Amino acid sequence: MHAIEPARLKPGVTLATLPGPAPTDAAVATAADASDETGRLIRGTALIFWDARTPGKKLDAIDTDQITPAADCVSESLATLDERWKAGSFRYLMPDFRRRVHAGETFLIAGDRFAIGSSREMSPAGLKGVAEEAGREMVVVCGNNMGDIFRRNAFNLGLHVVQSPDAVADAQDGDVFLFDPASRMLTNTTRSRSYTPVPLTAKEDEIRRSGGIFTVGRREFRRSVETPPAIAWPDADTARRMTTTEQIVWAHRVDKQADVRPGATLRVYADLLPASDGTAPFAIHTFNQITGGAAIHPRQAAVANDHFVFTGKEADDRQTAIGREFARAHGIEKPYYATPGDGIFHFYFPEQGLVMPGQFIPGADSHSRAYGAYGAVGIGVGSTTLGFGWATGYIYLTLARARRVTFTGALQPWVSGKDVVLELLRRWGAKQSQGMSVEFVDTARQLPIAYRNTIANMMAEAEALNGIFAPDDVTEAWYASKGVASLPYPRVGPGRDATYEIDETLTLSDLVPMIAKPFSPGNAFPAADVAKERLTFDKAMIGSCTNGGYDDLLQAALVIRGAQGAGGGRAAKPLVVFPGSGGVKREIERPDPRLDGESIAGVFRAAGGEIRESWCGPCFGQGPDALTRGQRAITSFNRNWTNRMGVGGEGYLASPAVVAASALLGYMGPPGELGLAWDAERFGV
Repeated sequence: MHAIEPARLKPGVTLATLPGPAPTDAAVATAADASDETGRLIRGTALIFWDARTPGKKLDAIDTDQITPAADCVSESLATLDERWKAGSFRYLMPDFRRRVHAGETFLIAGDRFAIGSSREMSPAGLKGVAEEAGREMVVVCGNNMGDIFRRNAFNLGLHVVQSPDAVADAQDGDVFLFDPASRMLTNTTRSRSYTPVPLTAKEDEIRRSGGIFTVGRREFRRSVETPPAIAWPDADTARRMTTTEQIVWAHRVDKQADVRPGATLRVYADLLPASDGTAPFAIHTFNQITGGAAIHPRQAAVANDHFVFTGKEADDRQTAIGREFARAHGIEKPYYATPGDGIFHFYFPEQGLVMPGQFIPGADSHSRAYGAYGAVGIGVGSTTLGFGWATGYIYLTLARARRVTFTGALQPWVSGKDVVLELLRRWGAKQSQGMSVEFVDTARQLPIAYRNTIANMMAEAEALNGIFAPDDVTEAWYASKGVASLPYPRVGPGRDATYEIDETLTLSDLVPMIAKPFSPGNAFPAADVAKERLTFDKAMIGSCTNGGYDDLLQAALVIRGAQGAGGGRAAKPLVVFPGSGGVKREIERPDPRLDGESIAGVFRAAGGEIRESWCGPCFGQGPDALTRGQRAITSFNRNWTNRMGVGGEGYLASPAVVAASALLGYMGPPGELGLAWDAERFGV
């Protein structure tokens, strides 16, 4: 069974010969401690992202897909990590961005919720690099609720980020700004106004002032190797006042006396530190910078090749080769190293037994939040935090405020986890989760793991720190079905006196099948209403890390099978299926009694559908199934932002059942449009 291990030294390495801080690290630390930054001011002109739909308003919700398009998230070697990242910065949103920064427009001004979404650290690294190649420094100024992963990545890399809604509101084109790196005070000299930004925690400021995560990592590396990890669960009296997330973080603290409360920045041991082929190169670079590359084996490391593996591009092959060589050099083998086609890591690692209830799992991918479905704390962190974790065994976490969502009532016909989360995102609106840690309570134990996976996974789109279902009988039954009879940690649940800043109820009996229109997962509407619009599309795609499990694909196949029994069942539009893992792909070829002995794959093929390899490509606009300009697709993916599924394409989001029904209809609509009458025994999952 997978477990946290102490550091393992490489042959010939001793504690005495471990690398320590570099001489430059000591100089940076001394400068930070002595506040030598005082008096040094960064000067530049505003570069404002205006909302073209609302004159005079700054653009909100700029996601990292817009900052660094997926095709530019490529590193062909460790020596040229950021070349493509710099070239791609705001490629479509502001094509002349690089020229403007080089000309002195170095204060990037945007609205609320800047840099939400993907954990791609290529975004802050690329922005910083664009300024530095012209001998300048960039300062990002935004309003409320900056993307938490981007914010953390910026501190790690030394990119200046400032949250100041007032500064954003006042800024106009051509305004000249000053930024004091020591005090973080921001001044608009054109308007003679100064602003005190949203404060950082003491540890966040220390990381920033120390020069970034490489310096901090080298400073802490030796001690982290010398200290064996220890997990200690809170006693009953302590636990009764804590959420499930807080208890897991409490148990995994490096500093056992540290106060676990919202706003505190803690060092937290990781049970697993997974990356993809896309995020691994920068994590490897970070690990090498901290450890020297040959002192220890990477700690709790796992890598899945699921992003750039079936594109047919030489540059992508060179990128995946970086992770492959890293795994070879350090002896990382299956199931910790997943080769192309093995699966998307949010499905592959749980099915391999590497994800367990009670674990703390920071993943380099934003959808690592999916592990909350299994009773673990899963968060997205980006590459440098992951590489720091590979070196030390722990990461720095700033604990978020808590909110609780209690599910009551009974699920209605054709309603699944995708419909639940789309309705949540619709209700939460522009503020989404407000960056909180979300606890889900399934009072009737009616949400299967497949549904929980979708809900927890899409807490990335909800802009939550994490979403978690406390382990219960549903969780343990799922593990038992996988042959796991005992679990490593005690069953943890929210304490009876735990407090939540927001406590809300979602009545499942009020929900109906949903479809989210472009360009937001929260732009969701009842599928029956959308059906009245007769919206056509170019292709239907089922799968991804959100809905690529066996039960997800079974749900879609049951709809098709039901339509076949009524004399239909042929797809009117191209139907493409992406299993969540190679294991799922093999499993759907086996006969299923619920399909009268036919296999899921056989049902899809009989309807004209095609089964692809297990990978992430079309979800983020890569590979032959990505959308081209003017194309429209209905999918079971998790994001439908501008250009997400392909430049100039439009993505709609729905459950596997709705996508399957739409494929047969030729327009977007729920299974009821096919004339199928709901029968729980026949269609329920």
